Amino acid sequence: MTIKHSSPRPGDMLPPIHPGEILREEYLVPLDMSAGALAKALHVPRTRIERLVAEQTSITPDTALRLGKFFSTAPEFWMNLQTGYDLKIEARAKRDEIEQILSLQAA
Repeated sequence: MTIKHSSPRPGDMLPPIHPGEILREEYLVPLDMSAGALAKALHVPRTRIERLVAEQTSITPDTALRLGKFFSTAPEFWMNLQTGYDLKIEARAKRDEIEQILSLQAA
């Protein structure tokens, strides 16, 4: 008897974590800081941060620059969180379509 092991498909794993959840749970909650207070410190509209931590919008390059400055992190950290999230969401949505693409074979 042969058992075939296959790696899990992207859509079969746990849902991806939105960058807003990371901002909320890893930064704002430990600091006991509100979205409004962060928005004020970043000089952005309150709704931008509220929508981000509610996982209703994405991190933009502008927001990444501001978060990086405020939290002394690289702006790329924030952009990479967003890019990773976006890729996982798209991989789930297009899983069947992407699986139909044949890989280029070396000659």
